[in-house]
Amino acid sequence: MLLGCNSFMVGNTYPYTTQDWVDDIRLAHDNGFDGFALNVGPEDWQVGRVQDCYNAAQSTALPFKLFISFDMMCIPCASMDEIGRLLCHIQPFVNHGNQYYRDGKLVISTFAGQDSKFGHHGFERGWTHIKRRLEEITPICFIPSFFIDPRKYPSLPFMDGYFNWNGSWPIHLTKDSPPSEVKLPRLDTDQHHLHHLGGRTFMAAISPWFFTHYGPDSWNKNWIYRGDDHLFVRRWEQIVKMRDQVDIAQIISWNDYGESHYVGPIKGAQPNSQAWVDGFPHEPWLQLNSYFSFAFKHGYYPKISLDKIFIWGRPHPKAANASHDPVPRPNHWQLADDKFWVVVLATAPGTIRLSSGEHTKAWDVPAGLSKLSHPLECGGTMRASLYRDDGLVAHVDATELGFNFDPSPRVYNFNVLVTMSS
Repeated sequence: MLLGCNSFMVGNTYPYTTQDWVDDIRLAHDNGFDGFALNVGPEDWQVGRVQDCYNAAQSTALPFKLFISFDMMCIPCASMDEIGRLLCHIQPFVNHGNQYYRDGKLVISTFAGQDSKFGHHGFERGWTHIKRRLEEITPICFIPSFFIDPRKYPSLPFMDGYFNWNGSWPIHLTKDSPPSEVKLPRLDTDQHHLHHLGGRTFMAAISPWFFTHYGPDSWNKNWIYRGDDHLFVRRWEQIVKMRDQVDIAQIISWNDYGESHYVGPIKGAQPNSQAWVDGFPHEPWLQLNSYFSFAFKHGYYPKISLDKIFIWGRPHPKAANASHDPVPRPNHWQLADDKFWVVVLATAPGTIRLSSGEHTKAWDVPAGLSKLSHPLECGGTMRASLYRDDGLVAHVDATELGFNFDPSPRVYNFNVLVTMSS
């Protein structure tokens, strides 16, 4: 079975109740997700939140699957004694009805881990021994996201597959990239991984955005990847076309607010990302996801029964100077376009009008999905209207959410506000 799951940061769930988990699971399931990949770190309290999540999934009686993804950027791995931190997230859920298995093996994943040696000479020996210890409990299907040369995969038999985490974004772009490459960047790393996996499980990554803005006194992460050009849609279209090569499609992420690629509601405990997250909802991307998730699992796109318009855009010009931000403009800011991005799901041909400020432009669109964009004007907002037979059939106005393309922002924000027609 092809699985569509969502990366879920347990580290942002400190105040979560079981009902919070139930609400998120139901919302995810209603929008085409089959499960959560639970990204866990070293804190002891996360063990309890993972247990709450499994309990919540069971209480919903939904066919919703869960598996653990260990964040090896922060989980200690100096010796084999650290295996206890892994076991506490696995042992309680062997044979749990919501635990995700592939071919009778309990699935686990990682973020990174190529530097995790667990007291051995090299990560290869370290993970080989870790997997053997885990398999004393239950058979394991290990699908890491090591950041290594794929040509090493044939020499890593302990890997049962690979998660191409970086496949979500055009990470090859720099501020010096040729304009032709920037305007429609390639997303073509999957085949390199597939070639060297030799038929093992392949988990592809899909993401709508990326912006993080932490200074040197914090996590020292301050950059963007180009999320323009309808990144979310283009990547999904690519995955649907190659669905016979993809076993699992993982959306990054449900709630990683720090990197601005959340598709779930803004809730829980943010990692000091409020300055660029609060007031910038992304939930309309959930409904857009359900359209592609259906196609990924069934091999054809669903019939569009309701006209919908989705729009998203950044709150200030890319070259604006933020007057009160101690952290500089993010690296690679030059890659962004001062446009808002539009996706139309039309039941029949029509005419769409887009505007920001005083300028309006109209396009004829066919039945089905159309991708459009329009320049953002300083002091303007984002508006889109779909007409058919001289009547208005769908309309969305970001002014209703307080959106204004501000030429003089107080702080830098390369996140986007996402909204859709009602």
